[in-house]
Amino acid sequence: MRVAVQRVTRAKVTVGNETTGEIGPGMLLLVGVGREDDETTCRRMASKVARLRVLDDEAGKMNLSLLDTHGQALVVSQFTLYADTSRGLRPSFTNAGEPARAKELYERFVSELSYLGVPTRTGRFGAHMAVELVNDGPVTLVLEEPERSAAIG
Repeated sequence: MRVAVQRVTRAKVTVGNETTGEIGPGMLLLVGVGREDDETTCRRMASKVARLRVLDDEAGKMNLSLLDTHGQALVVSQFTLYADTSRGLRPSFTNAGEPARAKELYERFVSELSYLGVPTRTGRFGAHMAVELVNDGPVTLVLEEPERSAAIG
């Protein structure tokens, strides 16, 4: 699973003329589900995101999490996080999860965040969405679970 985390002062997602999710201060989470992901992956990633200390404390230092601040999350599915352009200019998405299973795991990730106490809103899986945000900082991180590490040799 890959999650692009953007710290925001506000964010909104619309499908056509319908707003499907809107938040104030918190995080916009663009979530890509990979072929190898499962329910455990969702639980671990939701826990990591909920506890990720990238929100400012009273001194202006990134030291607080969504749980600490009661911040909100806007979760948007984004299979293009699995784009592979290593073989040319047209991206391949062979490492992205199969759509039906990816939807299940995306919904599981959202449920896990909510279970942890993060007020969570969403886009609409598989839809063409318009995402608006005000990136705060800007702060943008890309998380991956399981974490991939370069081989040392």
